[in-house]
Amino acid sequence: MKYSPLILWLCTALLAVGQEEVAPSSKINTMSTVDRAATAEANVRPALERDLAVLGLHYGAPVFLRAFKQERSLEVWLCQRETGRFLLFRSYSIAAASGGLGPKLAEGDGQVPEGFYYVPPAGMNPNSTFHLAFNIGYPNEYDRVLGRTGNFIMVHGSNVSIGCLAMTDAKIEEIYSLCAAALRDGQPFFRVHVFPFRMSEARMVAEKGNQHIKFWQNLYEGYQWFEDKHTLPEVIIENGRYTFK
Repeated sequence: MKYSPLILWLCTALLAVGQEEVAPSSKINTMSTVDRAATAEANVRPALERDLAVLGLHYGAPVFLRAFKQERSLEVWLCQRETGRFLLFRSYSIAAASGGLGPKLAEGDGQVPEGFYYVPPAGMNPNSTFHLAFNIGYPNEYDRVLGRTGNFIMVHGSNVSIGCLAMTDAKIEEIYSLCAAALRDGQPFFRVHVFPFRMSEARMVAEKGNQHIKFWQNLYEGYQWFEDKHTLPEVIIENGRYTFK
């Protein structure tokens, strides 16, 4: 079922941050590419539809992903058709992620980025050498303003990662299929918010002396927006920082 323009607007907050960079294709031919994504979806869709229905959610609904580096957790939220608010569908364990807490600064530093990213249809890569993958769009406008470098930061399968978020193949099939279905049903892009840790008020106080605290306080504004509203803000860059509207 298609979603109304109003619900799609509520669920996606149609303001993109930065430009995506798409990983190059491997040598796998077009037919095998189509078969891999289609086969994965055929395998996982029946169970996903069953579990979504229990929560009053629908396959193809707009999606939002939220990742926490320290907890190694990737959350998949779906938009409720009736309210335009997002509901947590499932939390997946991240199988592998390199680096430590703090933003990605340069090509080759092994860091997973932190910030607010988005994935349009062009960012989906069923032809990945890591089973299935999508490019989160690092560096975004904020990263480029600060001179941060690097590219091809993915959420992908195959259990291995340098700078990306790696999932097991079984889990990436579910995540990829939900995201692809949302894009296919009219969501123009889906957002991926990456945080160093769950940003509770107490944790932020505990990190007061950290070298990244000013950056994390800015991230906390966007984190708390979603916690309070379960809707997605428009994320824009003003005066070298994220702002939320």
